[in-house]
Amino acid sequence: MKNLFAAAIAALFAFSAVSAYAEKIDFSKVKCMVSGAAAKEAKSSTWKDGNVYFCCDNCKGKFDADKKAMAAKANHQLIATGQVTQKACPFSGGEIKADKTVEFKGAKVAFCCDNCKGKAEKMSDDDKVAKLFGEEAFEKAKFAKAK
Repeated sequence: MKNLFAAAIAALFAFSAVSAYAEKIDFSKVKCMVSGAAAKEAKSSTWKDGNVYFCCDNCKGKFDADKKAMAAKANHQLIATGQVTQKACPFSGGEIKADKTVEFKGAKVAFCCDNCKGKAEKMSDDDKVAKLFGEEAFEKAKFAKAK
């Protein structure tokens, strides 16, 4: 009985933490990564140290069925909603500079130098998703849960 009570309390705290963070997100600017429609707070899935949001259960189900295939788009949404912060350049892993940034669909990414920034600016939208928000870039940029 004690274990059941402890589990219920832990679940309550976890839900409260997620709900409190979701209150900080401006959902008028969040788009479903599958359809591009407006995302809803109630339609979410856990991804890394945050949540990603969808417009409907169908889109949420597509993500839940194959999260790896949508990793770059999920990472993009974590960045765009401010759930994670960047610590390094996604290309070099070097120290980022505040004046070397590129914004892509609501997500601001910083770079170490003009060469890396220029490389990102020249990319097609599809390449930006893959190369700025893909798993390799996400890891190299040392994105971590926002405090």
